[in-house]
Amino acid sequence: MSSRRLITPSERSKLDPFVVATGDASPRDQRDLMERPFFSLAKAKRTRPILYEAGDVRVEVYAVPEHGMATIWDADVLIWAASQIVEAENLGLKTSRFLRFTPYQLLIAVGRQTGAREYRLLKGALARLQATVIRTSIRQGEHWRRYQFSWINEWEECARHDGRVEGMEFVLPDWLYRGVIDRSLVLTIDPAYFRLTGGIERWLYRVARKHAGRQPKGWLFEIAHLHKKSGSLVRVSDFALQIRLIAARQPLPGYSLHIEREGRRELLRILPAKLSTDPVDGAVEALGTSHANPIWTPHAAPSGLRTHVLESNLESNLESNYCSGPVRRADNAGASAEPQSNKHSSRQQSLLLFDHKAGGKR
Repeated sequence: MSSRRLITPSERSKLDPFVVATGDASPRDQRDLMERPFFSLAKAKRTRPILYEAGDVRVEVYAVPEHGMATIWDADVLIWAASQIVEAENLGLKTSRFLRFTPYQLLIAVGRQTGAREYRLLKGALARLQATVIRTSIRQGEHWRRYQFSWINEWEECARHDGRVEGMEFVLPDWLYRGVIDRSLVLTIDPAYFRLTGGIERWLYRVARKHAGRQPKGWLFEIAHLHKKSGSLVRVSDFALQIRLIAARQPLPGYSLHIEREGRRELLRILPAKLSTDPVDGAVEALGTSHANPIWTPHAAPSGLRTHVLESNLESNLESNYCSGPVRRADNAGASAEPQSNKHSSRQQSLLLFDHKAGGKR
């Protein structure tokens, strides 16, 4: 019997590369990632899995001990990739799941130094994104109920003999790429998001952006259910305390937080405030039809029509506000993150965090 080793060809050999030409793109986030627990919110290494279920929505996230679970800071890499893909498509350029870019270009664009430490942080983020395994029922058809993938299928760096990295490549999973090129599933976010240092406040901004939008009454959540949706490992009481502290500081760009009580239930109301950039509340080409099918710290059937955006957002909201009683539809009825506008946000430099230390150099 032959002992020859079976060599599997790289996925990149089957894809045309999308060469990132500039870092000047307004930041965009993928709607499915904005409210459910896909990432660790802790700066310490996490290996305990995330298991989340609400109705027919299931999210499972698994980590390996060597690298730990991808963090919400690592997710900045995916936001950056989504921003570049959307910006390129807006310019009529062909895109791909296979991204090719220079770390120097990326670091300069986000106002960072280009020393060895920053490159190590970047590579650590890519390693965690590739090692984290996700299983989800989101955007799966009637017969295919569960989809499994990693945030990055493969990645590689091109280095000179002296060790200096000159280029990088990675391949996004098809699930994420389809969720980006479907314009009804992408929202612009405020660039100030990347300056948020806490994991919970970062996650909370994405929830606010997804649900509250510019609705006059904002959106109302039960804090106990927010804890479940976050995937946080802290106790509910500690989570509630952190929410109160965040509400006292009011750090979320474009939104204000208010603690309310209803009997024994503690609630959080998220209200739109004066936005620090204008606008950030529009879905990307939300009125157009879709062409899609149904950083790092160490530690759906196709349709782009407005009606589809509103309905899918309300469905997710009605299953995601309370855990100890019925949803108060009067509080959130008719609310959506989508305004009646199709303006693109102005070009903003996409910022990423490379260091988990609060107040680190940017």
